[in-house]
Amino acid sequence: MPAYTVREWDKLAYGEGAGQIPDGHAERLAALAARSAFAGRGGSGVLEHGRHGLRARGVVGILAAGDASLEILPKIDVAPGETTDHQNAAIRKRLVHMLAVALDLKIDLGVITDLAWQRETLLEILIRIFCDKLTEALRKGMPRRYITCEDDLPTLRGQLDITRQFTRHAVNPSRLACRFDLLSEDTPLNRIMKAAVLRLARLSRRPANQQRLRELAFVYADITDVPIAALRWDQVVIDRTNRSWQELFAMARLFLQDRYQTTTGGAGQGTAMLFEMNALFEEYVGRLIARALAGTGLTVSLQGGRLFCLSAQDSGRALFQTRPDILIRQGGRVVHVIDTKWKRISARIDDPKQGVSQADVYQMMAYAQLYDAPRLTLLYPHHPGLGGDDTVHGRYAITGHATILETASIDVANSTDMLGRLRRLILREEPMALELAG
Repeated sequence: MPAYTVREWDKLAYGEGAGQIPDGHAERLAALAARSAFAGRGGSGVLEHGRHGLRARGVVGILAAGDASLEILPKIDVAPGETTDHQNAAIRKRLVHMLAVALDLKIDLGVITDLAWQRETLLEILIRIFCDKLTEALRKGMPRRYITCEDDLPTLRGQLDITRQFTRHAVNPSRLACRFDLLSEDTPLNRIMKAAVLRLARLSRRPANQQRLRELAFVYADITDVPIAALRWDQVVIDRTNRSWQELFAMARLFLQDRYQTTTGGAGQGTAMLFEMNALFEEYVGRLIARALAGTGLTVSLQGGRLFCLSAQDSGRALFQTRPDILIRQGGRVVHVIDTKWKRISARIDDPKQGVSQADVYQMMAYAQLYDAPRLTLLYPHHPGLGGDDTVHGRYAITGHATILETASIDVANSTDMLGRLRRLILREEPMALELAG
């Protein structure tokens, strides 16, 4: 299968040469992308199918249609002097790390060789990690649970179902309508694991992954096949008896459900596993901040607050609910509101407003009014154009308020002491009002 790679917001030109994609492959991939939940009203929220090439937007992941696949990588600035393969390998590693944090997975990135990061797509790397974790878990035994069974038996087992006995067997008392509990491996959790194995076996093109998935499918041969749409996610219970399967359950959800948009376009039309970078960056940063502030006396809430901007005068009905990405409280009071934005801002020397959108500023002003926090931060991904390290780049006083609005960045390409860097960013001394927002 031809595999193409493009970075977020870059173009992949049409053609038969190196670094190009044939028109037929481009059309099928663009049609699949247009059916994604991220496509938007115009159908170009994932890929713009332009006159001269495909342009990736703010969604990353894998599209596979027909005999071609397209890998979209996030625009993370890494090792500018390296080859494209080395840069893509570093970006894949950072993206997998972000997914691991967002999904609360323990993934040892060091077990995958540098060559594998260069040669394998994001999908094949995730499949490999899933196979490793599932194989290790199955060595300790498949999880089992008691399930309620009903059967007509010659001798009583469990309890007699009186209603069924006197309706179905009223004229044949030799059979007893029994209801009993059976310790079984055919559980909702194992059905989900089997569905993930079978789905990935259809997607993988790497021989080593295909072989391992065939072996895992054989292990699950006696588990009931359930269509993905009919899987009972709500019946899965993670408790002390199966706690070790929590990560695998999260990965299966990643492959099969729509949290980060796994879709099938229809029979033979292709499959997409896509991640909206705005949502992923928000979850990634939020979870890291919660870890960074552990033990400081500050509490962190993700997507909390939920205060309303307006209430109708006639009915009193609350309207326009707010959901700040990250709220930091001290003693129950909100002291810091952080909103993450997966956008590239400019240095202040180039633009006094740094490319910060007016809508984002208005949003933060609403938070200042509703949450009465002394500090607000718009947090962006860092890039070399900003100079130096991740830090606060601008501080502004909101007119009529004591609240300070900051613009800051965090370098997701640099994994060194990420928790320490976030902790220093948040616990710095309260900034003084330096200037008025223009």
